[in-house]
Amino acid sequence: MTQKAIIEIKNASFRYDRENVLEHINLTIPSGSFLGLVGPNGSGKSTLLKLILGLLKPQEGEISLFGQPQSKFKEWNRIGFVSQKANSFNSGFPATVFEVVASGLTGKIGLFRFIGQGRKNDIMEAIKSVGLEKFTNRNIGELSGGQQQRVFIARAIVSKPDILILDEPTVGVDARNVKSFYEMLDILNKELGITLLLVTHDIGTITNKVTHVACLNKHLHFHGVTEEFEKLNPEDLSSFYHHDVHVLSHDHESH
Repeated sequence: MTQKAIIEIKNASFRYDRENVLEHINLTIPSGSFLGLVGPNGSGKSTLLKLILGLLKPQEGEISLFGQPQSKFKEWNRIGFVSQKANSFNSGFPATVFEVVASGLTGKIGLFRFIGQGRKNDIMEAIKSVGLEKFTNRNIGELSGGQQQRVFIARAIVSKPDILILDEPTVGVDARNVKSFYEMLDILNKELGITLLLVTHDIGTITNKVTHVACLNKHLHFHGVTEEFEKLNPEDLSSFYHHDVHVLSHDHESH
């Protein structure tokens, strides 16, 4: 049974002024998949996300979301987005975890509207899904960087999107918590059925959890299932990145 495509990019190219940043990108993200998007700095990953989110428009090619041309797409609440952990985040901001997550419902219930019991249940469900139920009434500024990032993920999924896009989510997360962070994403994907698009530099870590990998460096050099990616030789990867790359799998589960 063929999975429906949530995002479909056909022959998309983008340039800033005269500089080509992305050239002839063809990428499909099936429903239920967990795609890891990797590439060196300056490879066009952030630009590609902006194209998907409708913040930029390709000069060539087309993008479809849930089977609709992006220009006609209106249901943006079906797409959740978590940017890199903002270093400028005001740790003194007077809001609890519950309040921050609740703000993710503003698009559905409006600003300063009463939150009914059903919505409160949705908020608590989102908080529980990222493992922070013990911190529900804690001020977000009191949490660690990794915990704050989990709050932002809960805020993004409280409106029950079909796909969650994460841009370098482990920035600011200390190494010992990265493994549990990816395990949480695995649960969101497999148990809650949320399609995930994860932008990361850590090639080795993502091979543990993702179902598909895309290697971007202006062109899409590889796009396929994780098993195929793991069979690539170091020379192929180095040619994508223009420097030596080694795939080190961390705590890889045996098959």
